[in-house]
Amino acid sequence: MPTATEDRDRIVITGIGLTAPNGNSLGEYREALLAGRSGVQDYEIRYVGQTHAGLCDFEETRHQKKKDRRRGTRAGSVGIYCAHEALADSGLAFDSLDPNRIGIYVGVTEHGNVETENEIYELAGYDYDVKFWSHHHNPRTVANNPAGEISLNMGVTGPHYTIGAACAAGNAGLIQGSQMLRLGECDLAICGGVSESVHTFGIFASFRSQGALACHTDATKASRPFDTGRNGIVVAEGGCLYTLERLDDAKRRGAKIYGELVGYAMNSDAKDFVLPDDTRQAECVQAALRKANLNADEVDIVSTHATGTASGDEQECKALRKVFGGSPRTFINNTKSFIGHAMGAAGALELAGNLPTFEDGICHATINVDELDPNCHLEGLVLNEPREIGRPTYILNNSFGMLGINSVVIIKRV
Repeated sequence: MPTATEDRDRIVITGIGLTAPNGNSLGEYREALLAGRSGVQDYEIRYVGQTHAGLCDFEETRHQKKKDRRRGTRAGSVGIYCAHEALADSGLAFDSLDPNRIGIYVGVTEHGNVETENEIYELAGYDYDVKFWSHHHNPRTVANNPAGEISLNMGVTGPHYTIGAACAAGNAGLIQGSQMLRLGECDLAICGGVSESVHTFGIFASFRSQGALACHTDATKASRPFDTGRNGIVVAEGGCLYTLERLDDAKRRGAKIYGELVGYAMNSDAKDFVLPDDTRQAECVQAALRKANLNADEVDIVSTHATGTASGDEQECKALRKVFGGSPRTFINNTKSFIGHAMGAAGALELAGNLPTFEDGICHATINVDELDPNCHLEGLVLNEPREIGRPTYILNNSFGMLGINSVVIIKRV
């Protein structure tokens, strides 16, 4: 039996709050994933024109005043919504907590581009006279903004900051939260990732210039990782924040536990600005398995990062074949096929979509795979229809990002 000291070193998920292009709660989101329902839609943004995107439609003023929303950012609103929903889901009463002992750790891909683009666009109407520049610009664009807006809204006086880790950031937020709990720097961690990327034309324009922006006659089929017809990324917004606690604290109050974070790893390719390295990705997965004291064939579900780009999907599949080979008990899926790439929120959202499998025993599919690319073949790949797999014990979640940053987390059913 674990000792009390060991229980204090074990970190568990006790609450989940999210908004995704196909759901504003874990229940709605999971229902959409099992039903094969995409959240991607046609979208038009200035200068770029018609494209596709994963857009969220949540009640911004549920936990935020209209005045604060006007002063703040979309990413801040996403974070505030997710933080409140996660706390409510955890069953913790905020007024019973010491706000000095709560930490907020939010992963982001980028922040400030939306606000800067909007200000310059508005300024053009005033012949670029900077006296019309918003005095809210600086607090809107500082890197700690999304976490800071959550702190201001909730009255959390413990540490808050964002983790800039490109598209590995959702996992990085979870990793940071667990580390701070183990160090005793907080007693409750609100952590995960958020993204407002669909509101900046620059990200669409840049992906298009790279030849990496997806297009399709049917928006719901534009995001198609592993398919031979895939042609790029569908940009999405969203957020997913978790409440993490030490196991002994969660047990003491009889909390619902979604799972235990038993392994994680981060590393760097140190190779290219955008092209991934399958060797370093494989090493990151292997490092997380070592930390969890697991063999590869003990993992039940691998949630892939695959974005729908030609080289990116192939490299990740190559990495997974190195680690898992033809493991008969490991099932592999992808969530971006439903919602697009939610950037800083991607890893956190993708993990959340798989966690209910601990209870219902169903692995959601990767949709939109009409013809599997032979270079993306993986044993156990779940395509187009969900699969009953029994009650899994371990879920491994991949998230990789530009400039060669890789992250992996492993969650165990408790």
